Amino acid sequence: MTSQEPQSASEGRDRGSVWERIERPAPAPRVTLSPQRIAEVAVAVADAEGLDAVTMRRLATELGVAPMAAYRYVTNKDELLELMVDFVYAEMALPGSHDGWRAAVRSVALRIREVMVAHSWVARVNYGAPTPNQLAVTEAVLVALDGLELDVDTAMAVYSTITAYVHGAVDSEVRLGQMLQARGWSSREEARAGLATQMAWLVNTGRYPRYARYLHEASRKDDAQWQFEVGLDSVLDGIAARLAI
Repeated sequence: MTSQEPQSASEGRDRGSVWERIERPAPAPRVTLSPQRIAEVAVAVADAEGLDAVTMRRLATELGVAPMAAYRYVTNKDELLELMVDFVYAEMALPGSHDGWRAAVRSVALRIREVMVAHSWVARVNYGAPTPNQLAVTEAVLVALDGLELDVDTAMAVYSTITAYVHGAVDSEVRLGQMLQARGWSSREEARAGLATQMAWLVNTGRYPRYARYLHEASRKDDAQWQFEVGLDSVLDGIAARLAI
């Protein structure tokens, strides 16, 4: 954002939250805007160029409106990020009520990963209160856990554990991709070639025999989906065993 753009959530507080304002929109300007359209354009810019490229001035250019027009809907970048996160979470198809708890929770975890991988900037967003579509994901998991005789605190702990695994695993995956891009490597195989000299010295010290074995024998080093699902299933196994569900 530029120095002229609002920076803190305190500015415009008397206008209520962005979600309240969406329910009671102001009269439309000459060029019709909507929170949905603003979020769509902002997400497209972030996907193509990164989160730092998203500014109100850039959005005005992309939308073909006056620089201040978007402020009818968002008062600062924090609110814009809320709209963007909500927009991408709307891509998720939530599990049906007929699914068992494990299938439903697993499905949600996989879909969160898909969203975060497709929109790598999401990992950089500092989360505050959940957006409507984020809250719909939480609700879907809690609905899936209904009937297991869990108290509400335990059910929420299960949800938090799953999402903590997803965010941690995907954050590592996204950061690896960013490192490859920064160094001009197009694949993990190319990265291994680029780091071969350094890794060879470390392995040849003989201090890391188990890791050396992994390097020589592993067949799924580049299969991020498989790695994610093994970790996810391990977390689900642990939850099921701990809670006898």
